[in-house]
Amino acid sequence: MITIKSKEEIEIMRQGGRILASVLQKVSENVKIGTSAADLDKLARELIFSSGARPSFLNYKPGGAGEGYPAALCVSVNDEIVHGLPLKDKILREGDIVKLDLGVEYKKLHTDATVMVGVGKISTVAEKIMRVTKECLELGIKKIKPGASLNEYALAVEDHARENEFEIVRDLVGHGVGYTVHEPPQVFNYADRRMKEIILQEGMTLALEPMVNEGSFEIVLVEDGWTYKTRDGKLNGHWEHTVAVTKSGCEVLTK
Repeated sequence: MITIKSKEEIEIMRQGGRILASVLQKVSENVKIGTSAADLDKLARELIFSSGARPSFLNYKPGGAGEGYPAALCVSVNDEIVHGLPLKDKILREGDIVKLDLGVEYKKLHTDATVMVGVGKISTVAEKIMRVTKECLELGIKKIKPGASLNEYALAVEDHARENEFEIVRDLVGHGVGYTVHEPPQVFNYADRRMKEIILQEGMTLALEPMVNEGSFEIVLVEDGWTYKTRDGKLNGHWEHTVAVTKSGCEVLTK
């Protein structure tokens, strides 16, 4: 069931989103050659707790079953798409593109965002996929308003990716967010009739997250049970914001 948040709840999410954005900014500044993903996770935890919030992802169990996620921050590098584990031996190297995905719980409400950072000098295609994926998100956000269908968002994202000769990941999607980390609806990043049936209303809160592949849209789940990668080993781009649908459009809560 899609939930509608009150103005008071959205204000709390706005405050949590500011904490999240501040943490991601500080963590991003520490993405350097030789840094370990574990160090970035440690920094994110310290910053979140010192802000009076808590990490949404730490010990989170998708679907409520199985082992909880063992970190606060997802660090996905190059062909890793989402849920990359921030391991000690995951050392950043020049040319890597890094996706930092973070959730924050503040006063029992969640926000979710992802940023991309290049390490040192990156390739032309790496720069392009970072830029185009961010543009996909920005173009999609412009379609979010009361009375619009989610398919308008999905079309904007998919069209821009394909105009730039990239493919949209089809097996991973955005989602509602707020009372829990993942709420209905699923938010596809490609046009689909099911998206036409979801009409946006004021008070809906969504985690919009285009995931764009350099090559095929096909993905694989690796042996750690968490990390998704591109099947062909080519690069992936991923940006994300939490937004609230407003009376006249939408507000980005994680900026």
